[in-house]
Amino acid sequence: MINRTLDNRYTILERVGGGGMADVYRAHDTLLDRSVAVKVLRSQFTDDEEFVTRFRREAQAAARLSHPNIVNIYDVGRDGDAYYIIMEYISGETLKERIQREGPLPVETAVRIALEIAEALEHAHQNNLVHCDIKSHNILTTRAGRVKVTDFGIAKAVTAATMTQTSTIIGSVHYFSPEQAKGVAVSAKSDIYSLGVVLFEMLTGTVPFQGETPISIALKHLQEQPPMPRSLNPAIPPLVEAIVLQAMAKEPDQRFSDIGYMIADLKKAQNYLRDDQTRRISKDDFPTQVLPRVPHAEVYEEAEPAKKPVPVWKRGWFWTFLGLLILGFAFGAFLAFGKFWSLNEVVVPNVVGKQTESARTVLMNENLRVSVATEYSDKVPSGIVISQNPEAGSTVKEQRMITITVSKGTEVTVVPDLKGLNRRDAELQIKNAGLLLGRVDEVFATDVPADTVINQNPRSPAQINKGTTVDLVVSKGAGPRKIVLPDFRGTPLPTVTTQLESLKLSVGSVTEVPNTQYPAGTVTGQSPVPGSEVVEGSTIDLTVAKSASGATKRAVVQITVPEGAARQVVQIVLTDTNGRRVAYESAHKPGDRIEQSVEGVGQVKVQVYINGTLLQEQLL
Repeated sequence: MINRTLDNRYTILERVGGGGMADVYRAHDTLLDRSVAVKVLRSQFTDDEEFVTRFRREAQAAARLSHPNIVNIYDVGRDGDAYYIIMEYISGETLKERIQREGPLPVETAVRIALEIAEALEHAHQNNLVHCDIKSHNILTTRAGRVKVTDFGIAKAVTAATMTQTSTIIGSVHYFSPEQAKGVAVSAKSDIYSLGVVLFEMLTGTVPFQGETPISIALKHLQEQPPMPRSLNPAIPPLVEAIVLQAMAKEPDQRFSDIGYMIADLKKAQNYLRDDQTRRISKDDFPTQVLPRVPHAEVYEEAEPAKKPVPVWKRGWFWTFLGLLILGFAFGAFLAFGKFWSLNEVVVPNVVGKQTESARTVLMNENLRVSVATEYSDKVPSGIVISQNPEAGSTVKEQRMITITVSKGTEVTVVPDLKGLNRRDAELQIKNAGLLLGRVDEVFATDVPADTVINQNPRSPAQINKGTTVDLVVSKGAGPRKIVLPDFRGTPLPTVTTQLESLKLSVGSVTEVPNTQYPAGTVTGQSPVPGSEVVEGSTIDLTVAKSASGATKRAVVQITVPEGAARQVVQIVLTDTNGRRVAYESAHKPGDRIEQSVEGVGQVKVQVYINGTLLQEQLL
């Protein structure tokens, strides 16, 4: 699937996860230029027409959900043999990964996460959608710490399609409700049970039931009571333990009547934990919070099923309240349009562009009432009237309500934290926050991968106006290696060229100049100078000695070794335009006669040394 583009829009970039039913990929939406998550059903489920129909219906239903704790679903489609769902891409980790990394979470954190999951489930249940697969693997946490519930829609379709195929149970057996383990119809209370398991896992660091096979774990959900959470983590307050045990009651009727009741108890626990930390209430207040739930949870085996509450619409006070509400609404609507019994009419003045209080004064002076609404505007300064209703010039009766819309100024947004993101993802986050990409500086950084954001301005979590630019500093990688330049003077040019190649340097310009100090063809100078630091790929300019012009002179040197030591070293040294060099060197005994031909260019000087002592010297 990698690099495949679905429906000419979603280009799949990398696999980021998956389960038994589908694989999840990160993709790029080429139309809206943003990162998205793509869930693609595995091929073994695409041939079941009933499953495909249920899958599409459930996915479309999930797409109608809109809640800050639910991963948004953008699109549902099919491309060839691939059935896919396009979802919001969350750059973070799963709750399961966090528990595996940290172990038991702090009680306050566990309650907060459970509360956010419950609020997401409440929104789904109100839209007649049951998740059916709540587990810590399906809970994502963003960089900002917000909880996101994913996998709505698919789990229910999978359960319906596979329960009749074999005698086995397919799914997340550690989080199953007893009714799911039986293979019977599930309800919103199944989600409550699974959420209780997730809360148990967050508080203790482990799931309540373990086994060697999925069937053995499913049987424990049916037959065994979970261990008391406080036996595994004594830091858990009784109130929180009571919530876990009631949510995990074997019989659905013994659980919370609906997720709203569980939310209420979680908020109560959250308030208790907060107050206990700050000592804003006394310990005597605690029993009034915990007693209604603890007995029911701790003796759940003997507890009677909860009585179903009488529907609100069957209570007498409801109809009385509804009647008064309708009368009050009608009376308020009547007043909103002014004194209809009055014959006085006024022309609505124009207050657009005026300060709020000035506009209010102008309207009230015309015996009109004023209602103020606000909205963001990047064109109208804060506190200035943008529009009015009814419009200026309209004729209305006295006391008519005039609604003026006042600018709140440019909308403010929080700067996202971009450090550590690759450049493309950082640009997408800037765009999604309603901000603009500013200057991008690239610098070498040895410890940061290339194309990764090192710094930003403004920094997160600053609050700035939408439309403001955000500057980035992006890594260019470790950069080229630095090299200390050797001294090449006196070395033949071919040898220097080979050395430069081995150092990943290159030869620049080569200039030949006459030189009497170095032999022809050897390097006499270099730029940069020896000992300088250069980077890989740099070019080195060289100066090379060339032979000086002039006639070649030849001569024969004759020497008789004088009396003295039995072994005497004879050297004939020649100095000419090309420099000084040894033309002959050997050991002789006294009385030996030596004849040696020499030649040089330009002014030639011949020197004879015996055991390092100058014996004779002549010019040719």
